Amino acid sequence: MNKSKSIVLTEGSILKALTKLAMPIIGTSFVQMAYGFIDMIWVGRIGSGAVAAVGTVGFFTWLANAFIMIPRIGAEVGVAQSMGRKDHEGVVRAIRHSIQLIIALILLYGAALLTFRQPLLGFYQLGHEIQGMANDYLLIISLGLVFFATNPIFTAIFNGAGDSTTPFRINAVGLIVNIILDPILIFGIGPFPYLGVGGAAVATVIAQMTATSLFIFEARRRPELFGGFKFFTKPDLTYLTKMFKMGLPMSLQSAFFTLISMTIARIISDWGPTAIAVQRVGSQIEQISWLTAGGFQSAMSAFTGQNYGARLGHRVYRAYFVGLGIVSAIGIVATAILILGAKSLFGIFIPEPEVIVLGASYLAIIGVSQLPQAVEILTAGAFIGLGITAPPSIVGISLNLLRVPAALILSATALGLDGVWWAISISSILKGIILSAWYLRFMNTNSEMVLLREENIA
Repeated sequence: MNKSKSIVLTEGSILKALTKLAMPIIGTSFVQMAYGFIDMIWVGRIGSGAVAAVGTVGFFTWLANAFIMIPRIGAEVGVAQSMGRKDHEGVVRAIRHSIQLIIALILLYGAALLTFRQPLLGFYQLGHEIQGMANDYLLIISLGLVFFATNPIFTAIFNGAGDSTTPFRINAVGLIVNIILDPILIFGIGPFPYLGVGGAAVATVIAQMTATSLFIFEARRRPELFGGFKFFTKPDLTYLTKMFKMGLPMSLQSAFFTLISMTIARIISDWGPTAIAVQRVGSQIEQISWLTAGGFQSAMSAFTGQNYGARLGHRVYRAYFVGLGIVSAIGIVATAILILGAKSLFGIFIPEPEVIVLGASYLAIIGVSQLPQAVEILTAGAFIGLGITAPPSIVGISLNLLRVPAALILSATALGLDGVWWAISISSILKGIILSAWYLRFMNTNSEMVLLREENIA
């Protein structure tokens, strides 16, 4: 293993290992977030209608994450646990099956989007002009989905191996390409024609394709991970079944989350395209906190996976509390920023007074839930590292489903649109409390985990 790029997770300081692994992952998450931020900043200059168009299409790219989740978890957990066992064949097996699976799944999903994009967009009743922009954007994004979906799998492979720096650097290059191309293609600078929202889509696809090419180049230089990798080898159906069983609960959670968000967006659309733009931009701003916590989720997953594979139960147990302290601080800071800086943050994206007022209310209400949300995200990573994905999915799906009736009930009161935001915030608070309690109970009552800890202490 290239020690200059990988972090030893099975020995030494837990805090240092988690932090060193998480920082580049957080950087990668912010890079991915910045794609949407940059698009929104430039598209926002066209108008709130363009933001509503891009935001609506965003739900369908979110839904793609449900398909990405199965091979992503298979790659991260499979590589991490195999590394802990020092099993190179297991590493290559996890890599090969995850890449084969994501390409098959995303090609099917992309074909479905291309075929049914008109009725899918018509569900939102955006109006002729906005739906036309959304259709152009979705068409281009669908053609480039294979790059959008493959990059998270490569990222998971390197993270599972303890190398989170390489994905950060590669994704950062993709972002730079996107930053350069966005204004050029959106507004038609120089010899390029004005493409509007379509230009934002083209810039994103080219940037993602650049990152995929760099990942492939890096893979060819890393025999300790990809040595013996043969893409066209027939997949092992038994292994794929195991991968599906492990990743399917989280995939369903991701799918339900997106579908519920789409339903919530339909409820929000009764307040007009301005409300849709508020929800889209507001969720982009909120990503700052949950993607930061998400960096520690991936770090916790890799750390737990490697130490569980090495049978170091005491490090698995202690790491959770170290991570809990870190994400709690993140949640508290995020709450303060979203509540106190709501108007200033929103004004960066859409400088329209009416939108800023609605957006500030969104951020203040969502800000209340940042601490428990961070705890939920970290705890999900701890479960995933053990290869146990049902608890996060059960908690996530059930409480996310409650958002729909809660949003309908609360928005029918004097709260109005704010009732929708409160439905989202309250469910996030409950998820953090319930899932963390579940994990602690599991670690203290599961016979295997208790035995591993006692053996290590002895």
